[in-house]
Amino acid sequence: MHKNDKNIINTLDVEFLFSKDVLFKSIYDSYGMPPEWDRASGFETLVKIILEQQVSLSSAKAHFDKLKEVIGGITPKLISEATENELNDGHLSRQKKVYVKALAEAVLSGELDFKMLEELTEPEVRKQLTNIKGIGNWTADVYLMMCLKRKDIFPIGDIALRNTLMELTDAISVEEMLAIAEEWRPVRTLATFFLWHHYLTKRGRTLPT
Repeated sequence: MHKNDKNIINTLDVEFLFSKDVLFKSIYDSYGMPPEWDRASGFETLVKIILEQQVSLSSAKAHFDKLKEVIGGITPKLISEATENELNDGHLSRQKKVYVKALAEAVLSGELDFKMLEELTEPEVRKQLTNIKGIGNWTADVYLMMCLKRKDIFPIGDIALRNTLMELTDAISVEEMLAIAEEWRPVRTLATFFLWHHYLTKRGRTLPT
């Protein structure tokens, strides 16, 4: 277990979470500790998260890899200059072509500064990201958790998270899930990692980096 408190997975927070809800000790006993899911901050990762919206992780990875191959990399300039045909060859949907172009333009114009995001509060980061077309709360949540290592994020828009909560608790509605998760503050990112770990491991899947 990691001891660096900058990690989401660390001894102090895990012990705290176990003390708050036996559910997490049960997940640990069945499947072990979740991975320290982290991703490099920046443009390439945010493009990848956008492509993961509402599709399987394996499909998103295939589309990302194909796009990278077609245009020669994933940078704001390359995305901005990519033609319609190139984006089609990258297997991007109509909406996601618009979204990655909007992100590229936000970076090139200076509207979005990834280094600055690291210094902002969670609400400020969320506002900066969701101001860009195609980035909603789920995308912002994943970036906050995995790239910026913010410890108290609960991505209620995530289908796998909601399905796991319905499986393991009495919660059915979003409101009930949010109420349960209040007990897990201020380490709801860690709680999410455990719930994702249960969901993925039970199904023999892994989360792409």
